[in-house]
Amino acid sequence: MAEARVNEYKLHFLVLILVALTEFIGTKKISIGIGVIALFPMLYALVLGGAISWPKFKFLSEKEMNVAANILGVSFLIFIAKLGANIGPELPKLLGSGVSLVVQEMGHIVGTIALGLPIALWLGLKREAIGATYSLDREPNLAIIVEKFGGNSAEARGALGVYICGTLFGAIYMSILASILGSSGLFHPISLAMGAAVGSGSMMAAATGSLAVIFPEAQKDIAFYSGAANLMMSIVGTYVCIFFSLPVTQKLYAWLEPIIGRKSASSAAEGGRKSA
Repeated sequence: MAEARVNEYKLHFLVLILVALTEFIGTKKISIGIGVIALFPMLYALVLGGAISWPKFKFLSEKEMNVAANILGVSFLIFIAKLGANIGPELPKLLGSGVSLVVQEMGHIVGTIALGLPIALWLGLKREAIGATYSLDREPNLAIIVEKFGGNSAEARGALGVYICGTLFGAIYMSILASILGSSGLFHPISLAMGAAVGSGSMMAAATGSLAVIFPEAQKDIAFYSGAANLMMSIVGTYVCIFFSLPVTQKLYAWLEPIIGRKSASSAAEGGRKSA
């Protein structure tokens, strides 16, 4: 018990140092000509945390990493409770945002499940594909997966993998994509602002920053509609994921995996032993 407490104290101290350091660095914006890339403290914390937990450095033991995984699950539950407490005061804003924000949720579902799940299975993912494709895998979606399947499950690994990729590359991707679409002249700036809302503050800020450079006359509208859409994604999207996206993804996985899933060497050997 004493050793476990020491490990937890060490982890809490490391988190405190990382948070203080990354908040001191603050948000940095880099102009790339066609847009702006925004780098946020969460990105620095993720990179530094990944570096110090690299097994070759032996700075953290596997036991300490398992303790950190359990703390992560509790942290996500606290985050969801905070998110739920914010629903009531924001309901008038959601109701006044129009039907278009609700319809936008369909795009997220189609993109992640209908397109992402078959590709994930084709690439060889197993149950990781459920966590990776049932949503855009931001903080609330991770909490859902951890609560349902556990922090060490294959589904959680898939969701966390997409979360990390979104944090590392999402802001850059969204910034460049928003710049290209905004410069094309094919879309209204408000529609692009709504599309920038994917449930991630860093991704939304990167995209809206690029849009504000291209459409300076619509900066206030871009900020308002992207914020409203992001709120819709975070709140309504959470319930959509719980009651629709996750069950549908599990059903589709059970149906598609035997058809298009790639068999690993171990599963093929196991199948051979069963047939024998």
